[in-house]
Amino acid sequence: MKLPTSPIMNSTTHSVISTNIARIDPAVAAPLCRGAGNLDAATERRGYKIMRIGLNLVASMAFVAASSHSSLAKTAAANQTKPRIEVCFVLDTTGSMGGLIEGAKQKIWSIANEMISTKPTPELKLGLIGYRDRGDEYVVKSFQLTDDIDSIYGHLRDFKAEGGGDEPESVNEALAEAIEKMPWSQDRKVLKIIFLVGDAPPHLDYADGPKYPELCRIAAKKDLIINTVQCGNIAETTPIWKEIAKLSEGSYAAIAQSGGVAVIATPMDDELARLNKKIGATLIPYGDATLQREVAAKQAFAESAPASAAADRLSYNARTGKAVQGRGELLDALAKNEVKLDAIDKKDLPKEFQKLTKQEMDARIAKTRAERDSLQKEVQALAKKREVYIQAENKRLAEAGKGDGFDEKVTETIHQQAERKGINYTP
Repeated sequence: MKLPTSPIMNSTTHSVISTNIARIDPAVAAPLCRGAGNLDAATERRGYKIMRIGLNLVASMAFVAASSHSSLAKTAAANQTKPRIEVCFVLDTTGSMGGLIEGAKQKIWSIANEMISTKPTPELKLGLIGYRDRGDEYVVKSFQLTDDIDSIYGHLRDFKAEGGGDEPESVNEALAEAIEKMPWSQDRKVLKIIFLVGDAPPHLDYADGPKYPELCRIAAKKDLIINTVQCGNIAETTPIWKEIAKLSEGSYAAIAQSGGVAVIATPMDDELARLNKKIGATLIPYGDATLQREVAAKQAFAESAPASAAADRLSYNARTGKAVQGRGELLDALAKNEVKLDAIDKKDLPKEFQKLTKQEMDARIAKTRAERDSLQKEVQALAKKREVYIQAENKRLAEAGKGDGFDEKVTETIHQQAERKGINYTP
């Protein structure tokens, strides 16, 4: 009896085994039955049937065990193939931080790209906190961890460098917000990082406020790493920034007051901007009116962004297989099996789709999907060329002593600390 050679039994193998068992000739089985003693013909027939039932039972048990093993193996592999990263940026948004904030707006997509540049592509969530001081427009302004990087970019764009005046700021309150109120994962396999970025030390004279030594201890218990990035050279800031990093197993970096961000224009940016608009034309917002407006606003933000930021966003979307981050775009949702077309109420579709028959709608979606796939392939090809160009330019800047900007420090830190969770960025 020749069986298929496979490391794991599948349904075809099981069927073949059962068929071959059924074909066992009674003449072959009879001597086996007689081995137990001198049996009459009726007893031999009963023994033959029992043997066939037993063999089928063994085959079925093997099939179930193998199937279960295969399913578990696939589930384990899926869990292992998606590293998870959560990062919260805590930014001083007082008047002296204008250069850093503008640089962050230019580089947030580039930084996000670096975070997901390993294989397999990690699942990334970003959070954002701006802080000033008591008496300013706000003390802390917080935006929760999310995989919707488009929304984080929108909030960052709204940040303005204003307020402050006296040197200490509400650093402790901002850290407390990041550590205690962000919805961090409880899974210790997840890389969880806070970047505290500012130029002034915390107020230590607010008797009713939180204190950073205790906050750092809480962070360590939650498996949160706090990295500190000092802008400028205020002497009182340096020892405290270093202590915060040390207490929470993070790293300290010093950069120019301006943030030292180098925005690199490339020959591919104009073409990527053109592709960005063409991809925007393929968007199909769905959901309630608010959600549909959000999708349109994200694309409008992208089209009005500086060329380098828009290009970085396209690269990020290509890597994550989306046209817009977050919810509310139909083709993205269908591709990721997040929704079934038949389950969507027609009133939650754009008006031009509400009048279509099912056949017309299926054809329209297939056509739009094909157009977007073609555009995204162009984006991926151009993005690779752009990445090579930027790497060469960054190398030149580093050799000229101009490679210590905010984005470079964040990228370097992420790559180093990711190794603690088994995430390797080495090419």
